[in-house]
Order: sequence, then C-alpha cells, then structure tokens
Amino acid sequence: MRGESTGALERATAAFRAGDPVLVHDADDREGETDILYPAHAVTPAAVARMRNDGGGLIFVALTAAVADRFDLPFLHESVDHPANDHSDLGYDAHPSFSLTVNHRDGFTGVTDDDRALTIRRLGEVSGDETYGVDAFAGEFRTPGHVHILRGAPGLLDDRRGHTELGLALAHAAGAAPAVAGCEMLDDETGGALSTASAQAYARRHDLPFVEGAALIRALTE
Repeated sequence: MRGESTGALERATAAFRAGDPVLVHDADDREGETDILYPAHAVTPAAVARMRNDGGGLIFVALTAAVADRFDLPFLHESVDHPANDHSDLGYDAHPSFSLTVNHRDGFTGVTDDDRALTIRRLGEVSGDETYGVDAFAGEFRTPGHVHILRGAPGLLDDRRGHTELGLALAHAAGAAPAVAGCEMLDDETGGALSTASAQAYARRHDLPFVEGAALIRALTE
C-alpha cells in the first residue's frame, strides 16, 4: 500500500512539474468527485477549454492560506451578512473554501478561454512572489469576476481533505507555485458527478495520472 501511494505521488508530481493535469478523486464518503487539477501558472486557453468541456463543473483557483492572506482575500462566508449564508446542513463540509471571484484587468468580459487562462495563469505566477501584496493584486485583478478563488485550510491536509487541499499539497510536493486550478468532472448523461470508473477510463485515454485522495494523503502525511 505504501509503495502504491508513493508511486501515485511520483506520477502526479512529475505531471505537475511538466505543467500537465492530474485527475484526483477525493473520497466516496466525502464529495465522491474527481477533479481535473493543473498547476495554475501553466494554464493555457486549451487547458481552460479542457476543463469546461471534459470537466464541466466550476473552474477555480485554489491558493494557500498564506498567499490568500498576502492578497487580503477573505473567506466569502465570513464576509457575507445574509440569512442564506448557512452551511450547517452540508453533508460533506461545513466550512466552504470560497473567496472572491476575479477577472484580470487586461481581459475583456473575463469569461472567454483566453481571459480565464490569463486570470488563472497570473494568479499562479504572482502566488510565488513574496513581494506581491494586496495593492498589486487590486491593480491587476478586479472583483467580481469569472474565476473563483478558493482558500486552502492553513494546515492543508492536517485541517481539511478536500480537492483544494489535495491540489495544494500536490503542488507543494512537486515544487510548484502555491496555486492550483481545477474543475469537477461531471457526467453528460446523468448530470451527476462522473463515476470513478469513467474518470479512470478518461485518464487512460489521455495518458493522464489518476490518483485517489487517500493515496495522496498516505504519501504526503506518513
């Protein structure tokens, strides 16, 4: 089991170092979803097209807590005063990761593949720049926009084990910048989450790593 986990991590980190996507399934007793994850700095318009066509869920960028703090990005649920802001009935997680939605100021509407790729790629590039703070962020990005930012838990997998933390922990292991882009994979026929078997088949067809969250957690925390 240990060797299997290590092998899965090695395949996934090699892909991230090359700027390629990895498919990560969180857990059947959590969301039970597979996400396509990319190192954010490597996202191109073609990658955005793949996420919206072959994923179909929400295209997001996850940032570590340290980076989100440097950009002064809040948890959205802590900033919204509205009676609908109640997540206590969620069956898988009562602490949403959502922060602001943003567009890059050099884009147009923000929703095209080119515009979203620019937004995502720049979020990845500036995430690793310790001198880049909230003023620089506000000068380059505007909110609201078409790219959802997620804040990772401070302790990553020690605190939470969603795709946000799995992706960021994978990026750290790969030596990539602390920003990960992703999208949930949905089934066009059922409208639900793509089954694990179908996600594995997609990974085989496209020669992409498929990793179970449990295997990543074992390899990264043991």
